[in-house]
Amino acid sequence: MAQSGKPITSPVPEAWYPTLAFFMLTIGLLLTAAFFIYEATSAKKNKSITKELITGAVTSIFLGFGSLFLLLATGVYV
Repeated sequence: MAQSGKPITSPVPEAWYPTLAFFMLTIGLLLTAAFFIYEATSAKKNKSITKELITGAVTSIFLGFGSLFLLLATGVYV
């Protein structure tokens, strides 16, 4: 006999998608602005590749998940 499986559901409630999208995209854009200001105002000898990589990675994560939740909030299920 075939076992009836449980339907796959999101670990995050669907009502949270717009809020998560807004806050994650806002944080990502603020980090992008901070990164740009750091790059534009720091002298070449004072720049830190570690700080640049960490800021870029964290920004990428926030913008990526923010975009994902924005798509989910608008009904584009990826």
